[in-house]
Amino acid sequence: MTTTGTGTGAAAEHGTGRAAGPYVGLRPYGEAEHALFFGREREAREVATIWQATGLTVLYGASGAGKTSLLHAGVLPRLDPGRADVLPVARVSPRGAASPGPRVPGNPYVLALLSAWSPQEPPAALAGLTVSEFLARRPERLDRYGDPVPVLVAVDQAEELFGGPAHRHEEQAELLEQLARASAEHGGLHLLLALREEYVAAVLPYERSLGQGSRARFHLRPLGRAAALDAATGPLRHTGRSFAPGAAELLVDDLRTVTYADDEGRTTTMALDEVEPVQLQVVCSALWESLPPDVTGITAEHVNLHADVDRFLTGFCRRALAEVAAGHGVPATEIQFWLRSVFVTEHGTRNTVYEGLHETAGMPNAVARALEDRHLLKAEHRLGIRWYELAHDRLIASVRRSESPSAYLTDARAALSRQDWEAARRLADEAMRVAEFGETWVRAEAQEILGTVEAARGEADGARRRFEEAAEIFAGLQRFDGVARALTAEGRLRLAQGDHLAAVELLKGALTWAPNDLPARLALGQALWHAGQPRAALACLNGAVALAARPPAEALALRGAIHADLDRPAEALRDLDRVRQNQQPDTVAARALALALAGRFDAAEQEMLDAIATESGSGPALLRAARVHALLGRVPNAAELARRALAADGPGLPAHLRRQAEELLRRPA
Repeated sequence: MTTTGTGTGAAAEHGTGRAAGPYVGLRPYGEAEHALFFGREREAREVATIWQATGLTVLYGASGAGKTSLLHAGVLPRLDPGRADVLPVARVSPRGAASPGPRVPGNPYVLALLSAWSPQEPPAALAGLTVSEFLARRPERLDRYGDPVPVLVAVDQAEELFGGPAHRHEEQAELLEQLARASAEHGGLHLLLALREEYVAAVLPYERSLGQGSRARFHLRPLGRAAALDAATGPLRHTGRSFAPGAAELLVDDLRTVTYADDEGRTTTMALDEVEPVQLQVVCSALWESLPPDVTGITAEHVNLHADVDRFLTGFCRRALAEVAAGHGVPATEIQFWLRSVFVTEHGTRNTVYEGLHETAGMPNAVARALEDRHLLKAEHRLGIRWYELAHDRLIASVRRSESPSAYLTDARAALSRQDWEAARRLADEAMRVAEFGETWVRAEAQEILGTVEAARGEADGARRRFEEAAEIFAGLQRFDGVARALTAEGRLRLAQGDHLAAVELLKGALTWAPNDLPARLALGQALWHAGQPRAALACLNGAVALAARPPAEALALRGAIHADLDRPAEALRDLDRVRQNQQPDTVAARALALALAGRFDAAEQEMLDAIATESGSGPALLRAARVHALLGRVPNAAELARRALAADGPGLPAHLRRQAEELLRRPA
């Protein structure tokens, strides 16, 4: 395409402020960058001609096809200001009308459109105007022969008029009606809507009224090989650099080449006819930044050495995933696993899935739409249902190229912390799948995570086997902390099953590998208490509290409860007063008992009532409430609660507390 201008002053800049060279990367071209815009000469000429001659022009294409760039850097510079009255390109998202200060009343879509057309006016001055009224108050422009010139208006990303939240649909319909009325009342109005391909069907009911019988559509497709070469080489014309013969061809042909690999390792290589503009920009920008400063002629050797297309596209994917993950609270590794498992078939080709009411194949719809915004997915509508697939076959390899095992393991542990067992399982399995040969530590950590998942699901035998395997691998690697973690996890599992003695032995074993391991000490204290050894449990908990800069609430609560059971109210209250938030019934009842032992009966009675009001079925909570009743002289109440405590199993009473309950039952009424 014909360009003007000298130098690289129109080059884009990255968000870091560093010059990006002649390629704009992921953002669209602006009108001032038309000198850098190549590869779309035919499309720009045709759209400019159609727009000036037609009432309604619908410019559509897939996300990332370059509609915004074509409009701003290709079409607008071709329009003769003497032959057309061109209003600024608008977006109609309500966000576009947002401004500091109080909200301006009226239809936010209309206000966004008018504010884009007249940015110098405050929104309050435009509020209440219709599209026709705004156009009517503008002075009529005449050409050199005295005839009115057409008024050209364009709405970019016009899909914002045909979707979104249901409470906005009436406002969207009102703007469309106003545009149709303006088209009827202003014969010279020519409207262009630029939108994603999947929204074309939504425009059909409005085409006749918006175009007043004169309408056209233009499908913007990816770049052909010749156009891609022009888009790669043209921006260098004023930079002092250029591609040597065959170098740009090598780069473009690499982008056109796709290798499909099925699950059995068979590969098929194909050369496609088209190149995605987004991918071309990503690769050209990365190549420009990778070249040594003294390079003026970019040879095939430079392309081979610096233009690793797969690496560049993989980096592009990972940056997009990181942005979506940060914006939606879903780990990037989980999103990548979803992309690989859902959108790539066993044959190594693209798969399509439909958007459900709230989720797309198990992932929130908002995540899928964000990935479309970042050109990793593309969508189309079929019979009113939205379907997604990867934006291009060239992305299959990048989606399949996984993160490091450590990233999957980190996110798997995060999933454990929020009790998302299925996500933890998937991510741990994926960590083992992507691990290199000899990375046995990955298997050990994954088995530990999978054991935790199975324990939470009540699959005790499987969990125990996984913990045992993890401990064995960690021991072979001399990862003492890992051995302690695995043994502690198995000890907690045994404790939950009521096998207290086995739990004690496992947890003592964990401390032989890591004597200062805080979770192991805390778990051992719990196991010793359940095993009927409260004084040994106290000694263990004392060590756990001493090790921690901030003693765990769990350790303080259990230590305080043991002190209360041993009739040591001062020591009990010292600990229990430090854990007043989110207390379990056992802890509340222990505090009630300590208060009663200290002679604070009114406070003790209230705490006791709070403890048993939940009907938790906890034996220790019921027994401590029984002891409060006994201290208050209510022997029948104490006996009834002691009887219930002996029968309870949520949890049941350890041996030393059963003796206390039986003693209460033997007291005379």
